[in-house]
Amino acid sequence: MHRYGFVLKRPLQMIPVLFGISVITFVLVRSIPGDPARLILGTRATPEALARVRAEFGLDQSLAMQYVYFLKNLFQGEMGRSILYKIDVLGLVLQRIEPTLVLVAGAVLLSLLIAVPLASLSAQRPGSLADSAVRFFSTAGLGLPNFWLAIMLIILFSVGLGWFPVSGYGRTLPEKLHHMVLPWLTIALSLSAVLTRSLRATLVQQMRSDVALAARARGLPERIIFRRHVLPNSILPTLNLLAVNIGWLIGGTVVVEQVFAIPGMGQLLVRAIFSRDYMVVQSVAMAFAVATVIVNFTADILTVTVDPRVKL
Repeated sequence: MHRYGFVLKRPLQMIPVLFGISVITFVLVRSIPGDPARLILGTRATPEALARVRAEFGLDQSLAMQYVYFLKNLFQGEMGRSILYKIDVLGLVLQRIEPTLVLVAGAVLLSLLIAVPLASLSAQRPGSLADSAVRFFSTAGLGLPNFWLAIMLIILFSVGLGWFPVSGYGRTLPEKLHHMVLPWLTIALSLSAVLTRSLRATLVQQMRSDVALAARARGLPERIIFRRHVLPNSILPTLNLLAVNIGWLIGGTVVVEQVFAIPGMGQLLVRAIFSRDYMVVQSVAMAFAVATVIVNFTADILTVTVDPRVKL
């Protein structure tokens, strides 16, 4: 079979995964205590008003029919209507998707810019003070909660030094970049700790590989061996690890967007949960699931492209 044969099969394998996620999300959301109609109208709403709101959003139907309508909307390229915002969910998601994409992309880039140099420094000087410092950073970073790290960064750089805004997203591109520095750093410090730890272990292994030994036998300098043979062969496993952790990364954006008041998908999801806005919660969860599946699919394609020996 051609090495890219999985490209045709993988989308078919994604269908039951996404279907399962949609069922689980639907059941969990409906299990949250509280009546969306009563939350909207208040405790003094009349039974007639409550019935009217439930009928408007299909909440008077059975759970099976509500799920059927949800799937029908998805197949038609729609996501239903928000109970809280009174607008189409698709338009609402499109309004909020930019800040989240900017947050995730910037955090991933910053994580790689931190992890690759630190792991390279540590692997080339095992047992040194620099190696110990990098290993301490990678271990400590794994244990720092995002919300605590975000608060500490706000206290230091926003309240104390006044270098960056406490919250918000901004309007112009320079303002947006200025607002996103601390959110990027919050996620990147945690994510880069994971990547640094993994990349360092892979680099050390590659430095003892047959390819590196053969290069040394030819008299190549260590820096050339590292740049040409060791580092390129070590990056791919790190990218795969990054793809595997994309679910954790998306979960981290929910917390970070809440702390920094970023009007993204994470903030939208939290508010929808507290408001029992079923359609928004289901749609955002499905969007996150699709993004996770696509990222992992892309990582598989890159793996096969870079290393033809890999069979998927």
